[in-house]
Amino acid sequence: MSWAEPRALRAQIQTAVELLYPPRCLGCGEMVDSDFGLCGVCWRDTPFIGGVVCESCGVPLPGAADGYRIECDDCMAMPRPWSEGRAALLYKDRARRLVLALKHGDRPEIAKPAALWMARAARPILEDSLLIAPVPLHWMRFVKRRYNQSALLAQQLAKVTGLGHCPDLLLRRKRTPMLDGKSVTERAVALDGVIIAHPRRQSLIEGRGILLIDDVMTSGATLAACSDACLAAGAAEVRVLVLARVAKET
Repeated sequence: MSWAEPRALRAQIQTAVELLYPPRCLGCGEMVDSDFGLCGVCWRDTPFIGGVVCESCGVPLPGAADGYRIECDDCMAMPRPWSEGRAALLYKDRARRLVLALKHGDRPEIAKPAALWMARAARPILEDSLLIAPVPLHWMRFVKRRYNQSALLAQQLAKVTGLGHCPDLLLRRKRTPMLDGKSVTERAVALDGVIIAHPRRQSLIEGRGILLIDDVMTSGATLAACSDACLAAGAAEVRVLVLARVAKET
């Protein structure tokens, strides 16, 4: 068998699979040219973040870059324990539906294209030495949901970027109540002491830069708790990257 024959066989198999299961848009289900893509309408209606952003949380900001560090009002009012942060999407409209489909709709395949969007947004803060780690999910919630959406994003991001990856770097020691609708203070109280570094991963954290991955940032309380756990375990610094950022309506 020549070297070209296996390639031709794979192409035939792929063609057969596409005939049986034609690629569909992740947003609306319409047929598209390739797997894990968005159709033109859904792409246009998905609020990707670009331009000038807050360097701590990734929310888009008006104006032009001036060579100095730029932060939003929230991050200036409440300094973050992490050093840099980025987000790929605004958490609204079609982006919100995609995130909810990944998180609650049993749509883990969304993590693959989402990681590409996140990698693009995070390009200014990525370094080869960073270790990727997801925000942890309590085991009871994991059993109910069957997967941790943040871990799926972290896994796919590691494949895209080639960075090191540790899926269980952090542990959530107890199940916290749903944080939706709670104030910043209430979120912080609910998460106090809940997240810790995995006792067997100490050597991976010490002196290392950690890139924390989550699906959505609202107040930043969960990412702050994770950052504090990493820094307490000896991390040199922490950076954060999320699929979507909740922004105040203006």
